[in-house]
This record gives sequence, C-alpha cells and structure tokens, in this order.
Amino acid sequence: MSQRAIEIIERARREGRKVLLEPEAKTICSFYNVPVTVFDVAKSSEEAVEKAKRIGFPIVMKIISPDIIHKSDVGGVFVNVKNEEEVITTYNKIVENVKQAVPKARIYGILIQEMAPQGVETIVGGIRDPQFGPTIMFGLGGIFVEILKDVSFRIAPVDKDEALEMIQEIKGYPILQGYRGYYKADIGSLVDIIMKVSNMLMDLPISQLDLNPVFVYEEGKGAKVIDARVVLE
Repeated sequence: MSQRAIEIIERARREGRKVLLEPEAKTICSFYNVPVTVFDVAKSSEEAVEKAKRIGFPIVMKIISPDIIHKSDVGGVFVNVKNEEEVITTYNKIVENVKQAVPKARIYGILIQEMAPQGVETIVGGIRDPQFGPTIMFGLGGIFVEILKDVSFRIAPVDKDEALEMIQEIKGYPILQGYRGYYKADIGSLVDIIMKVSNMLMDLPISQLDLNPVFVYEEGKGAKVIDARVVLE
C-alpha cells in the first residue's frame, strides 16, 4: 500500500470531497506505476507558460475544480495549445468560461498536460461491488463502451492470465490484433495496467475508478492513461 496515496485520500476527506481532483487521481496512479500523461498544475497564466514549456508543446489545458465533473461541458478543456501566447489566452478563457457557467465553482488551478499521440482508445476501471467486492472492468473506449457496452469483468485480485483473458474476451479484441488497418496493439501494457488497477482497488478505499481513455500504442510502444477519475468510499 502506498502511504503517499493514503495521504492524498485523507486530505480530500478532510476537505469533504469524495471525488479526487484529476491531478490527485493521476498522482496516485503514478505511485502504482500506471503510465499517465506528464502533467503539472498552474495557478496563474505565467505559471502555466513556465510549466507548458517544461512539458513541451502542444499541450492540453483543463480546469481543476471539485465543483465541476464534466469539464468539457463548461468550456474547461482545450487541446492542442501550441505556444506561449496561446497558453495565456487559453488560461484566461478557461477561468472566464467556468466563472460564467458555474459562478460559485472553486477553481484550484489549471491542469497543464502533455498532448499524447492518438492511440486505440481503451478503458480500464473498477468498482467496489457490495456483493463481490473490488471488481475490475476492461473494454475498448469511445463508441464501443458507450453504445455497444463491450466490456469484461473480473473480481480482484486479477493476475496476468486473468487480465489477458479480460482483453481477449471482448468482441472488439480483433481491433487490438490489427484488424482492417489497425496496428497490432501493445497487449502486454494493457495487461500490466489492469493488474495495477487491481492492486489499487485492493489497497485503497476506492469506490470507483475510471481510466478513460487509455491510449494503447503499437506493440512494444506501451500505453498511456489520458484521464483518470477516482471516487472514494
């Protein structure tokens, strides 16, 4: 168990929050060696420029607020920000959008995140089921999970063989094998992420965890978590 993860969770609880902020969720993932996008938090436009230069352009910028779950709905997400001037303009625009849409929202800063290359979208998640306990879910992202509900489940802990079975039993598995122009995906990286999510759910007082999307790249090139959401018990 990661003591640093527990400290983040306890701080959120002291503040009366059940949902972790995105940088908190990604930081906990990183403690378990789950591959997340490079990110930092800025509390001014000047700081945003400094951190964007360190991460490298282009970047993604997102609002950080405990009062906003769906960031895109309030104009709180901008992608492909390409230079310092755009960082300043975008920072101010996000703050303005959020204040107009949710006037009482607490703004904790702006997330500055690398813009990862597009990969095959997958989703890895978990819930603490009242009957079965920690349960892990895997599926292809986008339309496959939203409309087709093409997902698989296992009760934690999940070992390497079970994680591979989860991936192989979804209907969309041929896509990960290189079907019709898709590249052969790095299945090993997905297996690794599923096992690490299983460990997180076993270790920590998490009610729900969503890594969505997880971009998986060509075989040998890994995978990367683009967005992470953690709900506490």
